[in-house]
Amino acid sequence: MNIRNLLRRKEAKPSCSAVIVAAGSSQRMGSDKILSSLGGLPVLVHTLAAFQRAALVDEIVVVTRMDKLSQVADLCKKYGIDKVSKIICGGASRTESALAGVSEVRSGARLIAIHDGARPLVTETLINRTVYAAVDHLAAVPVVRSTDTLKLVDEDGFICATVDREQAVRVQTPQVFDAALIKGALTRAVKEKLALTDDGSAMELLKVKTFTVAGEEDNIKLTTPRDMVVAEAILRSRGESYADRPWL
Repeated sequence: MNIRNLLRRKEAKPSCSAVIVAAGSSQRMGSDKILSSLGGLPVLVHTLAAFQRAALVDEIVVVTRMDKLSQVADLCKKYGIDKVSKIICGGASRTESALAGVSEVRSGARLIAIHDGARPLVTETLINRTVYAAVDHLAAVPVVRSTDTLKLVDEDGFICATVDREQAVRVQTPQVFDAALIKGALTRAVKEKLALTDDGSAMELLKVKTFTVAGEEDNIKLTTPRDMVVAEAILRSRGESYADRPWL
């Protein structure tokens, strides 16, 4: 590729398909977290609306449980989330659900963002930052530096080593990848029956380096009831109240 074509490619607005993975069992939450009320709206609506507003996202594929398919469809219709092109059933594991989602994005998609449905406080700014990084690096994930001292513990519960905090990060979503690469990586991970907790780990199977961008402390994943309390506080600190006005 010559310099002129490279510059033209840089100037063009990148486009991205988004896969929202919302097929978990919510065991630690004690209730269905993606449909739980947050700031007067279901958690999943907050998540989907962020990607609806993101200018770099062309379409959204939602991966959920079989028993939630119609409810998710109803939410998209009610709140005008019209970028959602498909709502599909997930697999038995996080990796299987992610593979199901990336397999259903539109033909010709160059980039795919994969995001946890239970991260409803993601911002358009973070989505765009990660997409632009993936344009240049094929794979990009948002990370937050650890402020705690990290230790490794052996099987008997004793500390065996200290992790260099300067090199340790907490990984968030959305994680954005070259479409062909992430499809291949997830296919391999499922074939090898690997239990992965994030999609960037699948890229490591292909020896593809993943670039990191600055994440956001507020971009928390809702896992326990305490997380819901924290999320409500974050919404209040933002001055956001969606119960009495249109979301979009």
